[in-house]
Amino acid sequence: MNDKTPQLTELNDRSREVFRLVVEGYLQTGSPVGSRTLTRNMSESLSAATIRNVMQDLEYLGLLGSPHVSAGRIPTQSGLRMFVDGLLEVGDLNGDDRATIDKTVTNSDLDVASLLDRVGAALSGVTRGASLVLTPKHEEASIKHIEFVSLSADRALVVLVFSDGHVENRLFTPPPGQTPSSMREAANFVNAIAQGRTLRELSRVMQREIEARRQEIDALAAALVESGLAIWENHGESTERLIVRGRSNLLNESENAGDLERIRTLFDDLERKQDIAQFLELTDEGDGVRIFIGSENKLFSLSGSSLVVSPYMNADRKIIGAVGVIGPTRLNYGRIVPIVDYTAQLVGRVLSDRS
Repeated sequence: MNDKTPQLTELNDRSREVFRLVVEGYLQTGSPVGSRTLTRNMSESLSAATIRNVMQDLEYLGLLGSPHVSAGRIPTQSGLRMFVDGLLEVGDLNGDDRATIDKTVTNSDLDVASLLDRVGAALSGVTRGASLVLTPKHEEASIKHIEFVSLSADRALVVLVFSDGHVENRLFTPPPGQTPSSMREAANFVNAIAQGRTLRELSRVMQREIEARRQEIDALAAALVESGLAIWENHGESTERLIVRGRSNLLNESENAGDLERIRTLFDDLERKQDIAQFLELTDEGDGVRIFIGSENKLFSLSGSSLVVSPYMNADRKIIGAVGVIGPTRLNYGRIVPIVDYTAQLVGRVLSDRS
């Protein structure tokens, strides 16, 4: 298997068709797909030997695998990822599926928790998978404690404990270069100022802290810049730097040396606070329907599983929760995606009407 999975556009038409038929056959039957089966479904007449050669090429590229020496091929996790991203044809929502989901919200007397329980049960029944329903976010409750947990290089979990005892776990993509240690530092700082404040209020506090640090840096650096001892590079941008000229000479003068050290400390502090502000912003962000295949699903770490999830929004178009389906990697993605998408939109509309 190559270190770098090829792009779909790098495959020729024949390879792409063989790849698509293997994946579709596997998703439908759950069994390896052999070359003889493909000879009956290809758009052009090809021998089984020719198709086997194409399948071997796709296996070398890391898109197909063979569970047994003499068996047919099945898609790898990378292959499924490519198929979902580039070849998946999403169907229309089945009328019976729509009716089943619609029934879950017909009782207006249900509280939100009961409503979401019914939605979860309906999703499980319709998709034959395990349902996932994340309840609406606490937008106005104050924070008691916050924790950032690194799941992988590009995935993290924020655990929010609210003053009313409610606990939420939210997934987000951290800024590049963050480590478990930097996340612990961020959590420690936020917890020191979190008591009695909502997430929105915490974000405002961080912006004020950032502005204060900026003003301190500008004030200290102004004299150095005016005297020609330092210059700004990319001033006012995220990549700004204060370039000091003849620093070794400046360090002999205690007053300038103290200013430079103070500026360095302020820059470090500013960078940390900007990272923390970004963490807080990311906890409120989300995507449309997302599909996590196999080990991409870091939160559950279930081998051979996939997660199809979509957020739902309130009347202000803010993401407040999510619904999803967990099942084997050979899910019928074309059918599951519109079901999850419709359910998320329906829950969002119902909760918005209630509020």
